[in-house]
Amino acid sequence: MNSISKSTLDFLKELKQNNNREWFAENKARFEAEQKKVKTFYNSVMEHLKATDLIENVKIFRIYRDVRFSKDKLPFKSHFGGQFTRATNKLRGGYYLHISPGESFLAGGFWEPNKEDLARIRKEFETDASEIRAIINSVDFKNHFGKLQGEAVKSAPRGFDKNHPNIDLIRLKQFIVTREFTDEEVLAPNFLQEVTASFVAMRPYLDYMSDVLT
Repeated sequence: MNSISKSTLDFLKELKQNNNREWFAENKARFEAEQKKVKTFYNSVMEHLKATDLIENVKIFRIYRDVRFSKDKLPFKSHFGGQFTRATNKLRGGYYLHISPGESFLAGGFWEPNKEDLARIRKEFETDASEIRAIINSVDFKNHFGKLQGEAVKSAPRGFDKNHPNIDLIRLKQFIVTREFTDEEVLAPNFLQEVTASFVAMRPYLDYMSDVLT
């Protein structure tokens, strides 16, 4: 499959409007049919990724929400999401693809690095940020992702100079890249190629961060 089926987006729209167990039970067969199509597409993405990176597996997340500790008690997600895991401990980071009507996107990077990883990344940026700036300022990176994103502390992390020339990077506590897609782009026959191209464009960034962290 080279794109997501319109029937998949239609199902997700209806699920969002009818997010209850009764409706889902009545439409369980539809869900299973759409889930099968989505799995086929994600597997196609994985095979394309394997041509440029070492991919261990793809994990498609369950549609059922864990509401035990959430104020939002809606029982189902109104999207499909899947993660492509890089193989071996030396290849850090991963790829994520999110399919939702009007809110589809892909992403990668480091959402919640642990304390040790965060300190190591910040120390690298403090010492020399020329390599990461070359990556995130490259034409290919900007065309696919725009900029490096993530939450940041307000001033400077403890132990770092707030006037450091790389403080804009040091302040970050997340290191994420994303690309959004319209429904038209998701349904287009070249969607698989576009997703693959963006993941390939992400590779230099993930490789750099892997070197920093390992």
